[in-house]
Amino acid sequence: MTQWNDNQPIFRQLADQIIAQIQQGIWQEEQALPSIRSVAADLKINHLTVMKSYQLLVDDGLVEKRRGQGMFVAKGAVEQLKQVSREAFLNERIPEIATTLQNIDMSIDDFVQQLTLCMKDK
Repeated sequence: MTQWNDNQPIFRQLADQIIAQIQQGIWQEEQALPSIRSVAADLKINHLTVMKSYQLLVDDGLVEKRRGQGMFVAKGAVEQLKQVSREAFLNERIPEIATTLQNIDMSIDDFVQQLTLCMKDK
């Protein structure tokens, strides 16, 4: 069973879990998501909470409602999530990395060399 934390509303946590599953390839583009009622029953949460999570994903353009068929991962959702991650990385992580490099007196060349080695191992 899923563990919920008190830092965020459950509907937001569920939406974040679905986003992570889309990024991991568990849910493919244009694939149907489980019904609201089945998710609610499986997770033992209110169906309105699941509905709110799905609606959040619809509002973000990651999921689409198909009348009479249910909810589906939207075409282009994976690329949209990659773009959001890229922007967050550029706006949040790169400034942190730059500050760290300055604080430890590491050159960009040394950093790139280490990064290249790490990426070869992946």
